Amino acid sequence: MSAVLAAAALLLTAGCSSDGGGPPGGPGGTTATGTAPSRHATEPAPPAKGSVRVLRTVVDGLKTPWGLAPLPGGGLLVSSRDDATIIRIDEKTGRKTELGTVSGVSPAGEGGLLGIALSPDYASDHMIYAYFTSASDNRIVRMLYDERKPPGEQLGAPDTVFKGIPKGIVHNGGRIAFGPDGMLYVGTGESGVRGLAQDKKSLGGKILRLTPEGEPAPGNPFPGSPVYSYGHRNVQGLAWDDRQRLFASEFGQDTWDELNAIKPGANYGWPQAEGRSSDTAFQNPIAQWHTDDASPSGIAYVKGVIWMAGLKGRRLWRIPLQGTQASAPPQALLTGEYGRLRTVVAAGGDKVWLLTSNTDGRGRPEKGDDRLLELEVK
Repeated sequence: MSAVLAAAALLLTAGCSSDGGGPPGGPGGTTATGTAPSRHATEPAPPAKGSVRVLRTVVDGLKTPWGLAPLPGGGLLVSSRDDATIIRIDEKTGRKTELGTVSGVSPAGEGGLLGIALSPDYASDHMIYAYFTSASDNRIVRMLYDERKPPGEQLGAPDTVFKGIPKGIVHNGGRIAFGPDGMLYVGTGESGVRGLAQDKKSLGGKILRLTPEGEPAPGNPFPGSPVYSYGHRNVQGLAWDDRQRLFASEFGQDTWDELNAIKPGANYGWPQAEGRSSDTAFQNPIAQWHTDDASPSGIAYVKGVIWMAGLKGRRLWRIPLQGTQASAPPQALLTGEYGRLRTVVAAGGDKVWLLTSNTDGRGRPEKGDDRLLELEVK
């Protein structure tokens, strides 16, 4: 047992930018780079430079917020990694209502209650999906949300729809999102065991594609398998553009964090490649950053731009796209103003919701809490 604890401690102190806890990656200076457009040159590109305006703090006093899911008709659901609770925030007043505690969550290190998503049939089934770390693995459950019940008792018992994703003190992935095709996409980490990323039989270091019932989705690249892409280190951001193309953010080790355009069945290189590689067997990122400048978690797509939250980098990155390439170098905004940034979600029009992450054990929290912000982005 002592050997296991020692290994876990070593993972936390060794080079590891999963949540920005590793040593500095590479030299200083401007490190974010974009890829010039090629075959997508006929698609329109947004302006090379943009801006962010903080409209307001919706609510503060949050503890280890991680997942964020806007409700149809108003309201925002936020998961707490360490408390294993889901709260509802009234986006107009900032009022918080606890739905309940998700049973079975075993928080430790970077694990706990992570991403949440609404069922594609939420209007009729009122189901919330959640990705969490249990005592034995990372898994996905769904729960009935009944807002007619008293606060704290509104979550039904979790029904496990998918399990067996490797867990670790680090690299638990955790982002889930339903795609335009109605399938559930899942970003996983390799749990600190690098070789899992290249093992197509392992669920670690992958993007998975599942039916809402947790089965391998029809049309997946490897028959009978939930694996959609592989060779990832730790995926925590998923977003689609207006042509239904998937993008994902990924933590590097000591050198390069990545933003990738995802192709079904493709190999993204980890651990043989970190950042761009000359090996044609691997898909290259469309943008990369030194780990001090990013350590990316959530991403959102708004009008031709990917917005990427940076943890260790403590900034919001703007990546303009032309097709599935970056059309200009990424632009850093809000640098250092709100600390570590965890999750960014499109809010309609030119607005996004942004969650900070200063209470996750690696930040320097002001007043000991985190906040939800509403931003106008261009």
